[in-house]
Amino acid sequence: MTEERPVLVVTEANDITADMVISELNRRSVPVVRFNPADIDGGGLTVSARFGTCPALVAGQVRTVSRTVDLGHVRAVYWRRPDWPTFPHLAADDARFAAAQVRYGLGGTLYALDGPLWVNHPLRIAAADYKPAQLALAQRLGLAVPPTLITNDPGEARDFITVHGEVIYKVLRWTPYERDGIPVTGWADLVTADEIDDSVRVTPHLFQGRVDKIADVRVLIVGRRTFAVRIDSDLLDWRKDYSALSYTVVDLPANVNKALLAYLDRLGLVSGSFDLAMDRVGDYWWLELNPNGQWGWLEDKTGLEMSAAFADLLRGDNP
Repeated sequence: MTEERPVLVVTEANDITADMVISELNRRSVPVVRFNPADIDGGGLTVSARFGTCPALVAGQVRTVSRTVDLGHVRAVYWRRPDWPTFPHLAADDARFAAAQVRYGLGGTLYALDGPLWVNHPLRIAAADYKPAQLALAQRLGLAVPPTLITNDPGEARDFITVHGEVIYKVLRWTPYERDGIPVTGWADLVTADEIDDSVRVTPHLFQGRVDKIADVRVLIVGRRTFAVRIDSDLLDWRKDYSALSYTVVDLPANVNKALLAYLDRLGLVSGSFDLAMDRVGDYWWLELNPNGQWGWLEDKTGLEMSAAFADLLRGDNP
């Protein structure tokens, strides 16, 4: 009997969500090789890849301190939340050079693997992460999209707020940010026309008409399986206070579920976390897709078998 091919799990050191999936893979006796790209700084990770020397497009190995995996033998890659090395012990120019070589050497070698199932491929994740493109695709697939303006023109922003009344400001991309040494998170928040000044000209901003919602809905799709959870709170942005939330498992309307599955298909993704808003008449409104979003706490709160679904997908048991 031949040994089952391993699943690569590429993520940061402390990733409880990845741990949940690895536990499920262990229950299925599927071998797992877990590593973090940052481990290459210090010798904890080694890659050797050959191209053009044999029939295989990519031949070689990735070695951690405890395991070795043949790149031609990988079953699937679960690309979670890896850290890339920053080489703080090197001079600034040397550190930038070394970091680039890791991204394009180790990263490029992994990206070249076309045999394994990717959940999800990093290049697909990157392409899916642009909010303007998300909004356009959502509308193309028939999902309700709130009126949205992306601009660095203060006049345009003021006019939009005047026309649409209650308007929310959102960041276009979450970015690590500190002010006076204190981490700052860009919550979705209401903005008024009086708050708009010439500083808006520095960079594009996203302004969106507020949905008269009664609840938020987080939808996780794994392969062709859909898990939808209604999140009730009095918060505009429910991420501000998880202790104020209550959860209910719901079934999506068939047309919404079909559109979300089509959404992933268009982007070449096999999994994604969607944020929707439910209004007072029960209609669903598009907010955003996180192609690699968190879901572990929802399994804990609802009992939905999300980690088992990921394990099935990575093993190849899903249709």
